[in-house]
Amino acid sequence: MMRDIPYNINIMNDKGVIVGSGKPERVGTVHQGAVKALTTGKMVEVWEDGRFEKKGTNEPIVIDHEHVGVIGITGNPDEVRPFCNIVRTTVALLIEQKTAMENLAHEASRKKAFLELLLSHQGAYSQKLRKTAAGYKIDLLLKTRVLYLKNFKPDDEKAKLLLAHPFFDMGEDVHLLLVQDDHETDKLIAHLRQGQSDLFISAGKLKSNVADSYRQAKSAMSVLLALRPPVQVVYYEEVDFLVKLSRANLSDNAGIIGKLEDSADLLDTLRTFINNNGSISFTADQLHIHRNTLQYRLKRIHTLTGKDPRNLLQLFELTHDLLSLYK
Repeated sequence: MMRDIPYNINIMNDKGVIVGSGKPERVGTVHQGAVKALTTGKMVEVWEDGRFEKKGTNEPIVIDHEHVGVIGITGNPDEVRPFCNIVRTTVALLIEQKTAMENLAHEASRKKAFLELLLSHQGAYSQKLRKTAAGYKIDLLLKTRVLYLKNFKPDDEKAKLLLAHPFFDMGEDVHLLLVQDDHETDKLIAHLRQGQSDLFISAGKLKSNVADSYRQAKSAMSVLLALRPPVQVVYYEEVDFLVKLSRANLSDNAGIIGKLEDSADLLDTLRTFINNNGSISFTADQLHIHRNTLQYRLKRIHTLTGKDPRNLLQLFELTHDLLSLYK
């Protein structure tokens, strides 16, 4: 502000101590005019230089009816008074902005801590936890279905929709949505998908324990990402067997799919082949490649993994290992 105002500016805290000044040597000293302004709650004007104060204006900074500091400008009060109002308003806005940002950060931390507790909790909910959950529009006495969202891009329209539901940002492009009126689930998912071509959604079962539904939704998402079926939404009930299969230790050759990770076309080919039930024709059509090209890719998969996807049982092994890679 002093680049534009040809007067010295002092900023005092709520004790009258100078915390900012165009004269650095004054920082840390008590400003008597500020002490008077804080005591009276009104602007104090000093018309003559004294031993401990200079002439000028000292106006309290008031935020939420509290005196949080004082703005002082050195000079003839009639000359500096208009500048004092401008500086006071600017400083008040900056303080309010800083406070708002700190409150948001604290709320984000509290929300994150609450969610971590909720997603790991087992057994009956305490009254304290139920009360905290109520603040996030969650009634822990009701059953809950967790929706696990991957690649969700919130916009203004979606933001309005989500205001009615507990919604959490998990980071790494993952969001959670908690639904307690299950009649709304399908309609809600349909709204979420509008204009979101990259969005994947998995849903846990309607459960009394939120953590149980969350684990199911997360496991269902792992299946969706592993196999990439031609759908964007999957319910845990639909992939229950595949989730259990992914967790089963069935082979000593675990990790063979990792040999395909550097070949995106081979991984895509294997997924498409699995989703088309091993059909050469349907797989080639869906990938928009010639059957001979598909046969070449399947042979490459066989060579790299030691498992032939054209053999039913070996395709099952490849499917298991692909699921295990994403569990």
